[in-house]
Amino acid sequence: MEIKGRFDHFNINVTDLNKSIAFYEKALGLKEVRRKESSTGAFILVYLGDGETPFSLELTWLKDHPQAYELGENESHLCIRVDGDYDKTREFHREMGCICYENHDMGLYFINDPDDYWIEVLPLKR
Repeated sequence: MEIKGRFDHFNINVTDLNKSIAFYEKALGLKEVRRKESSTGAFILVYLGDGETPFSLELTWLKDHPQAYELGENESHLCIRVDGDYDKTREFHREMGCICYENHDMGLYFINDPDDYWIEVLPLKR
């Protein structure tokens, strides 16, 4: 049997849902496309989309987990390609204070969100 999978979403857990939604909208232009709330109030799932592809970023807020998440040595990351002037985008992120790593030789950089997840930022066209 051959299985043909396709990407749907990527999940991260966040401590402050509103702060995370605001960050992803301001820094990367991602907007809420749907939301699911537990009937008991135990969790809220918010899906952010780019308006171009069906892929979404799922932000999970858990009522019983108010402390910061331990990310350890996990080097997984989300990568976003941005349209327009890449240098201006980088400068905007620098002004936001969210650039956490730059690799000038490779022509890329990473930003970190309010929960310290790393997001690689690349130009749309390379």
